[in-house]
Amino acid sequence: MSEILAKVYRGKTLESVHRGNLLVIEGDGKKVAEIGDSSIVTFWRSAAKALQAVPFIMSGAADEFGFTDKEIALACASHSGESFHVELTQQMLKRSGLNESNLRCGSHLPMHEESAHELIKSGEKENQLHNNCSGKHSAMLAFAKHIGADLETYLHQDNPVQKAILEIVSLFTEVPQDEIKIGIDGCSAPNFAVPLNSMALAYAKLMNPREFFAREIRENMRKENAVGLVEACKRIVSAKMKYPEFVGGSVRLDTKIMKALPNKIVCKVGAEGVWSAGILPCEKWEKGLAIALKIEDGNDYRARPVVTYKLLDQLGILDEKAKEDLKEFSPMVLKNRMEKEVGEVVADFDIR
Repeated sequence: MSEILAKVYRGKTLESVHRGNLLVIEGDGKKVAEIGDSSIVTFWRSAAKALQAVPFIMSGAADEFGFTDKEIALACASHSGESFHVELTQQMLKRSGLNESNLRCGSHLPMHEESAHELIKSGEKENQLHNNCSGKHSAMLAFAKHIGADLETYLHQDNPVQKAILEIVSLFTEVPQDEIKIGIDGCSAPNFAVPLNSMALAYAKLMNPREFFAREIRENMRKENAVGLVEACKRIVSAKMKYPEFVGGSVRLDTKIMKALPNKIVCKVGAEGVWSAGILPCEKWEKGLAIALKIEDGNDYRARPVVTYKLLDQLGILDEKAKEDLKEFSPMVLKNRMEKEVGEVVADFDIR
């Protein structure tokens, strides 16, 4: 059963609570902390994007079309639709000889408020490049073109692109393919419902593939012009750490956390209150850590930031500079429409 993770106060009076479930494991899979029930099954949403990029890189598509680390980071992103995101997505499509019309993710205004206002003032209409998932879709299209799969149906579950992604998700989560429940994400791509503990395990594998994939390495999962599984994981982790602004955006949680903890953490939000993270080995955690979080009511912008801050702090991951950089989340101040402080959101749990 889920437990209270965050409380919302108006003045000094408790007004609301947010319950959830979280799990922290070491890099070898050993449990460090659990609150609530980590066996719950829920959709991984955009926190699965790094895994969705693995077969794209392994296929050799990224190398064939000359994708840079920035573009690999954007393939794993829920970007804010800022100008540098839109321009890089255009470049990704151009590299594989495609354009915005090939995307099947749909359109929405930039999630970055200033960029949305600028677009509206210019009289331009939003297009699919502004979709926060357009980088992921551009990588899927490049993957499809590289292997000769049908571009029109690259999102269909029976398309080789989606079959390869499902195979990787199963490998990393250790959930058999036929037991993974499939739903359609907001961007129209298939998404995966798996146990929270499987999400944590998958990130442990992403951060430390050699620890888990000895058999696959021995059997040499390479094909002609392809990239090995270990190398694909390393490239994804490295790209996200080097270019956190392309994983989210200037005001997004993941970008702020990765910038505050440079070369220490890879993390990714998912809609409906999901968060996955991997922490590289450090003095306190020699094998590294992996984290999976689900806010029960799906709150993305109120509960999740304060919970992630407190969790990282209790794990001893935040140094003084990181605490200062992320202080807006401890606690999160609530303001009314006159910009007056009226309350706060505070994390309320203890893993120690």
